[in-house]
Amino acid sequence: MRLHHIPGSRSVRVLWLLEELGLEYEIREWSLTDGSLRSPDYLAMSPAGRIPALEIDGRSIFESAAIVQYLTEREGRLTPLPGDAERADFWEWISFAETQANMLQALNIHHIFLRPESARSLPLMKLDTRRLAVTARALDNHLAGADTLLSEFSGADCMLGFNIDAVFRFLPAQAYPNFAAYRDRMTARPAYLRAAEKGGRSMYTRDFYELPDG
Repeated sequence: MRLHHIPGSRSVRVLWLLEELGLEYEIREWSLTDGSLRSPDYLAMSPAGRIPALEIDGRSIFESAAIVQYLTEREGRLTPLPGDAERADFWEWISFAETQANMLQALNIHHIFLRPESARSLPLMKLDTRRLAVTARALDNHLAGADTLLSEFSGADCMLGFNIDAVFRFLPAQAYPNFAAYRDRMTARPAYLRAAEKGGRSMYTRDFYELPDG
């Protein structure tokens, strides 16, 4: 089993899940900037040249949501199985995590990757920050009195592995106390800590990124 990975990317979701499941795997690390994700070898595994991809069971699987669902069902753990009342909730939160991740990706591009800074669009940065706040409020409400997204820890929580390192880089944690407490619980899990150690350094160089004046 081989995970194709970039530190700080959506592949951290799968890395965390592999650790939670206790599976043996290798990591191959790639770069966003050297063009290697457009190589024929990588495109054969992930046709849009996106991270992650997972080589498993004689094939490759791309898209983190598909990988999370495949792994949890393959192992029969960390997922509600067919007939379970929470199965639809599992799918909902997996999709929700990706919706929120798209907003985070947009903010990452503006705050971190766009150069020169004059190339940034302040109206879009404000819009994406407001949209992110809506999703954070939804999670904060859902997590009131709850330790995990479902009745117990699942792969849906791992799908937020990319998000929980990023959300409070752009939103104040004190405004979302239930979500912030959830983040602290998840990042204290032994499997999360192992994944963070193996997965490489975060892309973030600041604790918080303020919106530019204007």
